[in-house]
Amino acid sequence: MEPILIMKTACALLAIAALGGLAMAGMRFAGTPHPPAWLAMAHGFAAGAAATLLLYAYFTVGLPSLAAWGLLLFIIAALGGIYLNLNYHMKQQPLPIGIMIVHATIAVVGFVLLVVAIIA
Repeated sequence: MEPILIMKTACALLAIAALGGLAMAGMRFAGTPHPPAWLAMAHGFAAGAAATLLLYAYFTVGLPSLAAWGLLLFIIAALGGIYLNLNYHMKQQPLPIGIMIVHATIAVVGFVLLVVAIIA
C-alpha cells in the first residue's frame, strides 16, 4: 500500500472528525455543557481510525517526516480528547473550554502538517 493513499484517507477521516469537533465546540460556546454522546463518539471514532491508519503506515511503509510529526500531534490530541471524555463528558460535567481549545489547536497543527506532507 502506498503511504500517500493512506495519508489522503486519513486526511478525509480527520476532516470529518474536524467537522464534528467544530459542531461540538459551537455547542459548548453556545452554552450547552456537553455535546450529544453520539456526536462525541463519531468524532473520536473518525479521528481514531485516521490515527490508526497513520500508525499502520508509519510502522509498515513509512511516512514523510511532516506526516510523522502530525501523527505525534494527533496522538497527543487524542489523549486530550480521552481526558475530556472520561473526566467531563462521561460524568455529565461541562467541558472546560481551555482544554477544548488546546485539544483543537494541537489537532489542527497536526492536520496542517499532514496536508503539507500530502501536497509536498
